[in-house]
Amino acid sequence: MNTPAHLIFALAAFSKKDDPKVTRASAIGGLLPDASLYIMAGVSLFVLQIPANTVFNQLYFSNAWQTVFAIDNSFLIWGLILTFALWWKAPALQAFAGAGLLHIALDFPLHHDDGRPHFWPASNWIFESPISYWDRAHHAGFVQPLEVALVVVCVGILFRRFTGWRMRAVALLLLGMELMVARVWLFIF
Repeated sequence: MNTPAHLIFALAAFSKKDDPKVTRASAIGGLLPDASLYIMAGVSLFVLQIPANTVFNQLYFSNAWQTVFAIDNSFLIWGLILTFALWWKAPALQAFAGAGLLHIALDFPLHHDDGRPHFWPASNWIFESPISYWDRAHHAGFVQPLEVALVVVCVGILFRRFTGWRMRAVALLLLGMELMVARVWLFIF
């Protein structure tokens, strides 16, 4: 699933109108499982000047990168964080962990040959879904429009929840980013 969609879904599910700390935590939790990919790919592409083909066809699947992905996409680690958040009765940490779990729960069925070991450290098994959010050979032509429709619904939820211009601007910015990314996946891949 596209990262802007993860952010919008996390905000729709866990943000609170009168609690900016919970709202920020939900956004961070929605982003964090993808953050390592952006950092490692960004450094590789723009600092180290490694060709994109090498980054996404070799480094992405390397043991080093997969180990990082295993940690930040683990149901077990995010579940442990949520358990502690519930134990401590910490609303912001609950939103953070809930958003992270929502992120990886949505990713789990939408990665065909580029999935992550979601059950690390108990297992390095990677689910190879028959469905992909980006690969048209694996139903992205159906998944992307559905994802965009759900994002639009969630932006509507955010508009009803937040009447101030700042959060509405964030929602519209993320919607614009989602539309741009979805267009790339649909028409290039």
